[in-house]
Amino acid sequence: MVVLQLQSINGLLFQCPKKSSVTHRRAIAQKCLCLQTQTLPSKTQRIMESLPVSSEVGGAGGAYSYSALKRLDQVWSKICSAKTVVEEPKEVVSNFPGLLRNSDLADKAVDTFDVLICGGTLGIFIATALCAKGLRVGVVERNVLQGREQEWNISRKELLEFVEIGILAEDEIEQATAMKFNPNRCGFEGKGDIWVEDILNLGVSPVKLIEIVKNRFISLGGVVLEGYSMSSISVYEDAALLQLSEGKILSSRLIIDAMGNFSPVVKQIRSGRKPDGVCLVVGSCARGFKNNSDSDVIYSSSSVKKVGASVAQFFWEAFPAGSGPTDRTTYMFTYVDPQSQSPKLEELLEEYWKLMPEYQGVSLDELEIQRVLYGIFPTYRDSPLPAAFNRVLQVFGDASGIQSPVSFGGFGSLTRHLKRLSTGIYEAIDGDFLDSHNLSLLNPYMPNLSSSWLFQRAMSAKEPSNVSPDFINELLYANFQSMQKLGDPVLRPFLQDVVQFGPLTKTLGLVMLNKPQIIPSIFKQVGIPVLLDWSGHFFMLGYYTLLSTFADPVVRPLLSQLPPEMKYGWNRRLEAWKYGAGLDYKL
Repeated sequence: MVVLQLQSINGLLFQCPKKSSVTHRRAIAQKCLCLQTQTLPSKTQRIMESLPVSSEVGGAGGAYSYSALKRLDQVWSKICSAKTVVEEPKEVVSNFPGLLRNSDLADKAVDTFDVLICGGTLGIFIATALCAKGLRVGVVERNVLQGREQEWNISRKELLEFVEIGILAEDEIEQATAMKFNPNRCGFEGKGDIWVEDILNLGVSPVKLIEIVKNRFISLGGVVLEGYSMSSISVYEDAALLQLSEGKILSSRLIIDAMGNFSPVVKQIRSGRKPDGVCLVVGSCARGFKNNSDSDVIYSSSSVKKVGASVAQFFWEAFPAGSGPTDRTTYMFTYVDPQSQSPKLEELLEEYWKLMPEYQGVSLDELEIQRVLYGIFPTYRDSPLPAAFNRVLQVFGDASGIQSPVSFGGFGSLTRHLKRLSTGIYEAIDGDFLDSHNLSLLNPYMPNLSSSWLFQRAMSAKEPSNVSPDFINELLYANFQSMQKLGDPVLRPFLQDVVQFGPLTKTLGLVMLNKPQIIPSIFKQVGIPVLLDWSGHFFMLGYYTLLSTFADPVVRPLLSQLPPEMKYGWNRRLEAWKYGAGLDYKL
């Protein structure tokens, strides 16, 4: 679409003679008119530029402006256009022989810590847990350390993990909870709905939650360095130096990277490698929803849809927001392989404005948009990410890859793994087991995460495709129907991104019995190589279940007799069996 603007030429306005012929008038008009072609702004741009923009905060979803959207789309375009390597990463971590105390930089460190954590949005939680164990901990955050306005949705059971390890009191969960909602739907357009209770049914305010945890951290003696960003890390035999971009130098026994997907440390470890899959998320928080008491854990569109030069299968999530009785958050997300024709975030938002009103049964004109939401969540098959350096460790969510490849955001995996990681990190520091091998035991292979890759492949639309456009929706409904029949022990863990051998085996068996005609399409959709790879992880899932159930009770009583480093290693193996089999999850 174009806008034609009339302008004067050299500051003069021309007037055509009254008696000139039609041809003559047209000729003069061509000389007198200057046609300027200008692309109309997209609906997304018009909406976003009409909204007040609060200051950006750290973490996924911490920016809301249109300019931030365009910047992220540029990053996404670079990922899509790359063949195997997005860009050659900058070397930010370097190894140096000898002891720090014998180096010229020893006297330049302005402060010394047991643990320094880069990235405060999720890092503040592990920082507080370690501080509560008596360690001296510092958190480096490039922005002000505060939560975003948009809520995190989670279950109360998951938040109680914070209470168990002592970083929250139970009444503080209530303070941080902005909204509660039930029932919760798993919907499949044109197929049917499955309703559950108390699954991802709390809207937690990151602003309040992080403020509570930050205050506890400071009261325990923790140090927060706001407005500072990491420049480089120098690793010595006895310590690591963190050079900040602002000039300060800090010394620490261990440096933890909690900076997310785009961490420069992660880029260096992965050698700038292109991700194996990406979850693209767009959405909004808007006011004006009259029916606003329940939520959608997942809602699947009926068929694959064309987006630009590509195709996508859309999934939805929706829940009431705590900012007002008619305020509601709706997300639209899709799984893609990063290719040159993959849809951009702005293209997805243009689809979102068309589809969301129909999905929610409202008119866009009736809604008052509060904020626009968007994000990209790269995932890699070789996750979790092992430590590549001595004294440097990636933890939580996007930096470590310990979240499920079908989820977006690391808060859920944070609650699940916080106790395990804080205990393991404390033991590593206490015993000085800070080499890359021992640190890698904290991010072990977990077959339940690796087996989840099959689900992401099955939920990703492909072009050209040799399955029907409604295959993904039909497959999901068949699986959820089977899980509903098998009951809460099967359905509830899956809805909270926990894959277990028994429930998965039962579900697959029931699907094959009830819907055998869908099996050939599964092979076509995901491909033989992916299925063979998944079979190996499925076998290991069963093996880890066997080890955790039967070998753990035999081995655990013997650990007290082992030397400290061997005991540390076996503790991590027992945790890997338990968490890798999903047996940490309790109904």
